[in-house]
Amino acid sequence: MFSSMEIALKVAGATFNPIQLNLIRFFIGALVLLPFANKALKATGRKLGKKDWHLFFLTGFLCVIISMSLFQLAVVATKASTVAVLFSCNPVFALIFAFLILRERLGRANLIAVTISIIGLLVIIDPLHLTRPLGIVFGLLAAVTFGFYSIISRYGSTKQGLNGIVMTCYTFIAGTIELLVLSLVTHIPLIANYLGSIPSLKTFQNLPILQHITIASLPMLLYLGVCVTGGGFAFYFLAMEKSNVSTASLVFFIKPGLAPILAAILIGEKITTLTIIGIIIILLGSVVTFIGNRAKEEVIIPK
Repeated sequence: MFSSMEIALKVAGATFNPIQLNLIRFFIGALVLLPFANKALKATGRKLGKKDWHLFFLTGFLCVIISMSLFQLAVVATKASTVAVLFSCNPVFALIFAFLILRERLGRANLIAVTISIIGLLVIIDPLHLTRPLGIVFGLLAAVTFGFYSIISRYGSTKQGLNGIVMTCYTFIAGTIELLVLSLVTHIPLIANYLGSIPSLKTFQNLPILQHITIASLPMLLYLGVCVTGGGFAFYFLAMEKSNVSTASLVFFIKPGLAPILAAILIGEKITTLTIIGIIIILLGSVVTFIGNRAKEEVIIPK
C-alpha cells in the first residue's frame, strides 16, 4: 500500500490541487484509524487531555502541514518513483535526529547504513545532471521533516504514554484541522490577492476544499484515504504490535525497490540505470539497518 502511494497521488494530482489532496486523504485516513485508536485508549482506560492535544497539534503540523505537503508538491514536480525512493530514506534522517535531539547512540551498523544510504541518494539525485531540481529538493525536505516528526512523535508518545496508532490517528486529526484552517485562510481576499500576485505561490491561492470531488474521482480518493493513508499506517502498527519495530520498518526497505517497478508498470515511468544503481545501494543500507536493529532488540530482549 505504501509503495503505491506516489503513483496514486500522481494520478489524482491531475484532478486535484496538491494541498487539497493532502487534506482529503488525511481526513479519510484519520476516520479509518479512529476506531483502532479509541479501542486502544479504552483498553488502557486512558483519556486525552490538553497536553495530549498540544502534542497532536505539534506533530500534526510537522507531519501533515510540512512534511506531507512538501511530499505532495514533490510528486507533482518530479517522477513518482524518484519521490518514493527519496522518501524511503526518512528512517536515516530519523536516526540522525535521534542522535542530535534524544542523544541516542548511533551504533556501527546505523552509521554504516546512513553512509550507504546517503551515497545511494547522491547516485539517484545525480547532482551534476539535475533536470527537475525542485522536485528533488521537495522530496528530500519531505523525508528530512518526516524523520524529524518521527522522533518528536516517538518522544512525545513515550513521555505521555500513548501508543503508536493513537498517536498517528490523532496527529492526522489535528493536522487535518490545521490544514483546513490554512486552506480557508487562503480565501480571505487580502491573502488571496497576495498569493495570486506571486507566480510561485499562485497554486496556494483560494485553495479548493470540496471542488472536483465526483463519483468518478471517489474510488481514487477512497483508495488514497482508506488503503494508502489509513490502511498503510494501520497495518504498519499492527505489524509492530505482532512482531517488533525492525520487522515493521521493513515497509520502508521494500518501498524503494517496489515503488519504481509499480510506477513503470502502472504509469509508464522509465527507470534509469543510475536510479537502479541508487536503489540497490539504498536497499543495501536498509539491510544493514535491519540487521543492526534486530541485533539491538535481541540484546534488549534476550530470547
